[in-house]
Amino acid sequence: MPKNEFNFSTTVRVRWMECDAQGIVFNGAYMGYLEIAQAEYFRNLGFSIYKIAQNDYFDSAVVKADLEFKSPARVDEVLELFARVSRIGNTSMTLKVEIYPEKEDRLLTTMEAVYVGFHADTGTTRPVPDAIRSLVNHLEETGEVLSLESFPELAEAAGNSEKAGDRLT
Repeated sequence: MPKNEFNFSTTVRVRWMECDAQGIVFNGAYMGYLEIAQAEYFRNLGFSIYKIAQNDYFDSAVVKADLEFKSPARVDEVLELFARVSRIGNTSMTLKVEIYPEKEDRLLTTMEAVYVGFHADTGTTRPVPDAIRSLVNHLEETGEVLSLESFPELAEAAGNSEKAGDRLT
């Protein structure tokens, strides 16, 4: 999918600890890049996925991940992680991530992960909250980020209740 079809991207620099002896990113390191893409995608929407999980608003777990390696990434390269939520079901979200070298169109890796909402204490599934669904759908349809002011429960869980809509830093 072309980069311009993504409404969110972030960068990360490849560290030596993520590479094999030849300086090529080890396949297991890509799950870390997936985590970065997911966390920054939602941080861009105004909240930390970690904080809302700690406050029992919503938590999720990866239940499926598909990775396809096209070309190697190497130590000290700056990578652009392009991310989008391509599907939201009742209890799940599918995140698609494409990785490119910074300012290049050479696709390195594609990833698609399914996250299912769950209650950590019971291990049962939980629905994706309407507020998260609305924020994601609006970003994916328009490229714009809505203010958390319209979602007071999420803003409170995110620790933004006094300044709803402010971005976390």
